[in-house]
Amino acid sequence: MTEKDIAWELHKQMRERGASGPSFDTIVAVGPNAALPHHRAGDAAVRAGEPIVIDMGADFQGYRSDLTRTFVVGEADDTFRHIYGIVLRAQKAAIDAASPGMTGEEIDSVAREVIKDAGYGDEFGHGLGHGVGLVIHERPMVVPNSKDIVENDMVFTIEPGIYISGWGGIRIEDVVVMEDGRARPLTRSPK
Repeated sequence: MTEKDIAWELHKQMRERGASGPSFDTIVAVGPNAALPHHRAGDAAVRAGEPIVIDMGADFQGYRSDLTRTFVVGEADDTFRHIYGIVLRAQKAAIDAASPGMTGEEIDSVAREVIKDAGYGDEFGHGLGHGVGLVIHERPMVVPNSKDIVENDMVFTIEPGIYISGWGGIRIEDVVVMEDGRARPLTRSPK
């Protein structure tokens, strides 16, 4: 099975479940390709033990969704488990810390600090998140230098990642809503 095969199956499943289609070009990146955060699905085949990053979203009744999960076929090695744990801790820290009145930069820095403290600061090369709704990337931007203020009822993503050239990468993304003073995950997919 190739990256393109997986992307095609995901698009088919979205449409069968009522979506008009994907909300953006689905990212399926296996092995070393997973080190490229915006890789386009190609002919690389899935191989046991290598990371598989899937970043996908559906367009449903005019609203967009966004979700990233990282998998491995077969047994995950110690490197995968270690890096996955760091990324998961970074995401949890940012979700737990997010509150109304914070800037996107402040939320981003929470996750970035976890990854930096683990020794992978240079391998987290994109912003932590973005608003999502009528378009796939909207405000608030949850990135370094963002002065966007997060308020109740805003919907945005939290998506830290670590990317290692030649090995692959791990990203975990959930959509959250700022509600009653805290970020509540809307994503139900297991991690």
